[in-house]
Amino acid sequence: MAADEKNPSGDAGLARALNALAPRLEPGATGIDNLIRLSAGATQELWRFEVVAGDRRVPLIVRRPPGGDRVREGAMGMEVEAQLVIAAAKAGVPAPPVRHVFAPEEGIGHGFVMDFIPGETLGGRIVKNPEFAEARKILARQCGEILARIHTMDPDQFPTLRRPTTREQLDGSLAAYRATNWPRPVFDLAFRWLDQHMPPTLEKPRFVHGDFRNGNLMIGPEGVRAVLDWEGAHVGDPMEDMGWMCANSWRFGVESKPVGGFGDREDLYAGYEAAGGAPVNRAASKWWEVFASLRWGVLCAGMAESFRTVDPTIERSVIARRTSETEIDLMRLLAD
Repeated sequence: MAADEKNPSGDAGLARALNALAPRLEPGATGIDNLIRLSAGATQELWRFEVVAGDRRVPLIVRRPPGGDRVREGAMGMEVEAQLVIAAAKAGVPAPPVRHVFAPEEGIGHGFVMDFIPGETLGGRIVKNPEFAEARKILARQCGEILARIHTMDPDQFPTLRRPTTREQLDGSLAAYRATNWPRPVFDLAFRWLDQHMPPTLEKPRFVHGDFRNGNLMIGPEGVRAVLDWEGAHVGDPMEDMGWMCANSWRFGVESKPVGGFGDREDLYAGYEAAGGAPVNRAASKWWEVFASLRWGVLCAGMAESFRTVDPTIERSVIARRTSETEIDLMRLLAD
């Protein structure tokens, strides 16, 4: 049975293309089944399907831009992202094996196929559900170890990656904040603090994941199974990943555990250094944690205008309301 016939949510064009690709995705495959779009993925589409090879059914994932061709301005591109995932796996980072990158002549658009990794990505469940109780004891250290490996990846292999300076990132967020046309004294204070405490420019910037946090990690009872969502990768200060990981927005209600709602900073730092990462600059990590909270707050504030104009969805309105949460987070961070 064709995937689009069995699943109304399936994309008929994508189903036909994957059927044709099936023998290249799995030896002995004759087609695919159960093509279903997943709810995960804020900016990109995720589809789960099964490759049928005799009595075997192999679950796989498609990651592609909306419709396969609506690539956002400034996005790195699916082809580059696939190569990043492949390079990460070679560096010892848990990552889904990439099986195929769509080629122009295949008529599918942009995207790639990777193995399906079972597990949990919902942060609220990871920090609270009993089945992850043992994993929570080691997750912070594991994250430090993984970040150390990520930061060893050679950025020169990816010359098209963005290379923003710390100043450019701060100025970009300031411009986005001013564009909201809604004064927020706490944001003004945070921007001033960040300007006054900016860490020195690195002589040798490193590869940075850019969105390493609880919610972008596939977790099992034994710990991290895969690092997901590489579209924010760029070249910069590796402490940016440390600060982003510790932002309160990604603790999912467990504020006492700064690393993802499941661990402590010192465990994160210890794992990082034990795995070969450079000694953690704690002042720089604090700076990037403040910046992470402010950056997320500015992004949330921008959702209000999006809700009023081009995207009046519940999701946009709910995210816009989270702006006030980041103001509280910033006050706590700046008072520390």
